[in-house]
Amino acid sequence: MYEHFFTCPHCWEEISMLIDTSVPHQKYVEDCEVCCNPMEIMVSCEDGELIDFSVSVL
Repeated sequence: MYEHFFTCPHCWEEISMLIDTSVPHQKYVEDCEVCCNPMEIMVSCEDGELIDFSVSVL
C-alpha cells in the first residue's frame, strides 16, 4: 500500500488515499473526505510503483 496526497477538485483541500500498487490499472469513484463530493480516480501502477494518478470532477 502506498499513501498518495492530492488536491480535491471540488474544495481544493489536500487529502490522501491508500493505493494498492499491486493492481496495474484502477478506476473508481470516491467521495472527498472533506466536502463529500464525488471524484473519479484513475491510477496506474507498474512493478509496485505508482506511475500515473488522476482525479476529476463528476
